[in-house]
Amino acid sequence: MSDPTFLTIAEAAKLIKARKLSPVELAQACIAKTKRLDNVLCAYVELTEDIALAAARTAEAEIAAGGWKGPLHGIPIGLKDIYDTAGTRTTGHSRLLATRVPDEDATTVTKLRQAGSVITGKLGTFEFAIGGPSFDILTPPARNPWNPDHTTGGSSSGSGAAVAAGLVLGAMGTDTGGSIRGPSALCGLAGIKPTYGLLSRKGILPLSQSLDHAGPMCWTSEDCALMMQALAGHDPGDPASARVPIPDYAAEIGKPVQGLRIGVIRHFHETDNPATPEVLAALEEAIRVLGGLGCEVVDVTLPPLADFAAVGVTIMASEAFAIHEKTLQASPELYGEFGRDRITMGAFFTAADYVAAGYKRRELAAKVAEVMKTVDVLMTVGSPFPAQPIDAVPKYLFFRTPSLTMPFNVTGLPALCVAMGFSSTGLPLSMQLVGKAFAEPVLFGLGDAYEKATPWKSRRPAMALAA
Repeated sequence: MSDPTFLTIAEAAKLIKARKLSPVELAQACIAKTKRLDNVLCAYVELTEDIALAAARTAEAEIAAGGWKGPLHGIPIGLKDIYDTAGTRTTGHSRLLATRVPDEDATTVTKLRQAGSVITGKLGTFEFAIGGPSFDILTPPARNPWNPDHTTGGSSSGSGAAVAAGLVLGAMGTDTGGSIRGPSALCGLAGIKPTYGLLSRKGILPLSQSLDHAGPMCWTSEDCALMMQALAGHDPGDPASARVPIPDYAAEIGKPVQGLRIGVIRHFHETDNPATPEVLAALEEAIRVLGGLGCEVVDVTLPPLADFAAVGVTIMASEAFAIHEKTLQASPELYGEFGRDRITMGAFFTAADYVAAGYKRRELAAKVAEVMKTVDVLMTVGSPFPAQPIDAVPKYLFFRTPSLTMPFNVTGLPALCVAMGFSSTGLPLSMQLVGKAFAEPVLFGLGDAYEKATPWKSRRPAMALAA
């Protein structure tokens, strides 16, 4: 095995279970690669090497004694630095919380530890999951391993960089308007924003409680399914947590997708927020591949993208300002410019605006639900363009241009980004697959079928291959 850091979770789990791969050696390989690359990538806020190696030794001993816990046992996993970790800083990548050390783990972190995961440390984020890519925050912003002069997207920026470069095999992100799917799209990953309420947010620094989602970011759809199995479940500590049966998230992996009906939302990426010609061509090729796998592909129409954006931005900005108002007033200098200015925008929305957005949200969700009765999956692009230069991302891009990911925070439906090729400059391109509420297994099965029918998952960033 030349480089175990490029194994998928599914591949590594089989080797670990058969005792052909040591969790300690795997963790050491990931840590060594981090030390070689992270001075450029800046994926980590804090690498917890000693904690990770201790967990890996424990996992190895448990497995040797016949106590294999499942596919995450012994697998290196990184956490976006808004997930609370007992005894280890959780800062939101902000100078405001530079010394904050929680007493308890977030619920999802507890679940990962119970599954035997090896937590490697805290990964970079846009400040408080909104302010970035910023150069005036706690540590430098994460860079894209496909080209370090370019952004990873946000806000789960370190998670995107770390998984793509093989610093970890999986990572946790959060998604309020696209913060799992954006970095997954720009870094060539599979990333799932689950159905609202499916994963607990207890112990995660909030941005907008009615839009926030937690979820995994991995190299493949199958790996996302394996992580979801350990993460999902009702949590009374999260008021929005759903009490629903937990299925086998990998149940559709490897199965035929023939007969699935896919609705392409062409107006989203052709007119509402036009994608680049390369992205559009890649999507058409992906549609052709899915048709060849036996899917029925049709066009569908949803309300204008701008309507979803107006609702989502109003709710997100209003709730974010409510969370940060006191600290913004008391210590504005401790925020980075992007975070401070983006959060402050919420001060200019009125209570009437917020209430109107709530009414419009229900109307939009009902219209999407009607369309979803006619198809199994919706499809659009993950990002309308490849990763931008890291120093050229507009401060208010998200507020000026209607987001292709925000509609599914507004509706709460599960959405999976899957790599669908590369630009002429070698940067990843991505499609977005959207399912019915709590129908994540369908998305994972479809994403897996596409990944296995295309060559994109065989390619890794050159800098990571050379490390």
